[in-house]
Amino acid sequence: MFEAIKHNMETIIGVEIYPILSLIIFFTFFVALGIWVFGYKKEAIDEMSQIPLKD
Repeated sequence: MFEAIKHNMETIIGVEIYPILSLIIFFTFFVALGIWVFGYKKEAIDEMSQIPLKD
């Protein structure tokens, strides 16, 4: 089964760009997410952590 898929993918012109693009998109997403998480204000995190304890 994989031989047929491999053969079909090898015959498509320009198919080698898709793995590179997907790697760039996912890497950019996770780097941006990390920057957002580490750049979040400590006060906002403390406030959100108290939400489940409030009535």
